[in-house]
Amino acid sequence: MERDEDRLTRIRHALDAQSLDAVVCTLPANVRMTTGYWPVIGNAVAVATSEGAVGLLAPEDEVEVASNSWADVFEPFTGGSLHTLASTADILRPLLAQLFTSAGVRRGASIGFEGAGSFDPSSYASMFVYGAGLPELLHSAAAGASFTDATECLLRLRSVLTACELGVLRKACRIARSAFVSTASDIHAGMREFEIATLLRGRLAASDEGARCDGFAYCMSGPNSARAYSAFQRSTSRAIDKGDSVLLHCNSFCEGLWTDITRTFSVGSPDPRQRAIHEAVLIAGQRANAAIRPGVRACAVDESARAVLQSYGFGDAFKHATGHGVGFSAIDHHAPPRIHPLSNELLEAGMVFNVEPAAYLPETRGVRHCDMVVVTEAGAEMLTAFQATLEDLIL
Repeated sequence: MERDEDRLTRIRHALDAQSLDAVVCTLPANVRMTTGYWPVIGNAVAVATSEGAVGLLAPEDEVEVASNSWADVFEPFTGGSLHTLASTADILRPLLAQLFTSAGVRRGASIGFEGAGSFDPSSYASMFVYGAGLPELLHSAAAGASFTDATECLLRLRSVLTACELGVLRKACRIARSAFVSTASDIHAGMREFEIATLLRGRLAASDEGARCDGFAYCMSGPNSARAYSAFQRSTSRAIDKGDSVLLHCNSFCEGLWTDITRTFSVGSPDPRQRAIHEAVLIAGQRANAAIRPGVRACAVDESARAVLQSYGFGDAFKHATGHGVGFSAIDHHAPPRIHPLSNELLEAGMVFNVEPAAYLPETRGVRHCDMVVVTEAGAEMLTAFQATLEDLIL
């Protein structure tokens, strides 16, 4: 993978600002950010220093992907053996001590680490998490060092993408666009929610972009779509009826960067009430996008969308914030920038987030239109410019 010098410069500046000599990352999203390599099962460890050096420990089974990182020092390790019952920490302790030395982390250094809980997108069915064992491992591998919780520093670093990272994310959005368009043409009355979700996910994984691509897809129809504001989505065996709203949601990935996209289709011509909901949601998204530019407060973007839904009489039906950071994150509603009524965060060029105005009418239907945008000096650049009108969404 091409070495992302912009990312490494940002890491160095962030460490200097926090008076840190190095930062240790174990969450796959943070390892991806610091090394360009996205771990599969989560037991890799990355070290980035304020001098610009990058070190990486990765399991032997992942050498094929890990060897494409831009780490200056790379050491594979054996995760398990028939000859020992050693834990991952036992295996890594001497290797991590050597990695610190090879990366130039001196004795007595100030080292940041992931000290607080956070969401991290899943790259496999089961993920290893160091959790409370990480501080003990670090103390034993770096005698005399001091350790600082760098969670907030890492979150801020992840909130602004580099040109290289945006290139990968645009590829992810192209793949998702193709999957949504082809899946929409196959939706018809009588299909079950899980069948539609399965179609979409299969087309994400079948991309011919030549990258590590896949994702998660969920379909909620009719009254089920009215519950799509929940913390998680769920596809059921409900059969689609004529006149239903069909809410199709996707979190897909390409090379470790994620999308967050939702489209709500109407099976057949919508009635006046359904048309009004769609119109309100689509206009709310347009108003929010028009408000986006560097220096604008995140709450102002949320207010632009919320005011439209209130004017249509759907203010109470918009039950969540307008958006949150996307890219290294997928469904983390705390990922900056939080496009929330109470968020005073200032938008910066390079920030990527979703804009997802919605209206959920109990026991009836839900309509959400979730796009992804990147903040530029000229305003918002739409990354998911497809199926953008009601006509596009009528099946």
